Amino acid sequence: MTQGGPPGAWGPPPGPPSGPYPAPGGYDPPGVPGAPPRRRRTGLVVGLVAGGVLLLVLLVGALAVLGWFLTRQDDRVGAPASACDAVVRDEGRGISSHVGPGTPEPDVSRVPYEVVPPSTGPHFASPAYPAAPFYGVDDRPRVEQLVHNLEHGYTVVWFDPDLPAQQQDGLRELATTLRESPSTGGKVVVVAWDDSYGTLPDGRPVVVTHWTAQGGVRQTCSAPSGAAITAFVEQFPYTDSPEPNAP
Repeated sequence: MTQGGPPGAWGPPPGPPSGPYPAPGGYDPPGVPGAPPRRRRTGLVVGLVAGGVLLLVLLVGALAVLGWFLTRQDDRVGAPASACDAVVRDEGRGISSHVGPGTPEPDVSRVPYEVVPPSTGPHFASPAYPAAPFYGVDDRPRVEQLVHNLEHGYTVVWFDPDLPAQQQDGLRELATTLRESPSTGGKVVVVAWDDSYGTLPDGRPVVVTHWTAQGGVRQTCSAPSGAAITAFVEQFPYTDSPEPNAP
């Protein structure tokens, strides 16, 4: 028996579905609330924007730290290259000329260098090895040892022990940085000068020295100049020395 009733009594009349139901094909067309793909795209955009903002903040912070470091570095070794005099060349003396214990002149305990500080000359049989990048008054090797380092291609930066501590710290960091340069091969030493061998040139508390294959070279400076010292090691690399392959 067929049950009767008013039209629509037993369900909605035929026609398109109403309400927030997915359209055929499993997705909602644009403009229909609750469409999952659109929500995913919105979340992706928000995430990218947030990531970009965070990256920008980190970049600005890094630049601020770098600027602070460079300013601090300038305060310590930032004198212009013009603070240093022209490079002076010295006569090459003392190649393989060893003095002191274990040599033909075992009684020689001190070399009276004619040039202060020396860039060449007789020296002890053993260099300062392994050499630290920086030496103060309390731990510096003998001058005769460091002259042997010069023969092996080192650049030695001598400084007046009365140089302000801040500038000494700057030279320490500069030496560590320059050791990474291919021009130095790691052979850079900054050391407090020993006044018992004579005084540094008047008004020149920093002197850079190197022993080239043709002789010694020196550059005197009225203040620590990272620019000048860097240019010096580039002009006179460790390979330009009497014994560049020695440690």
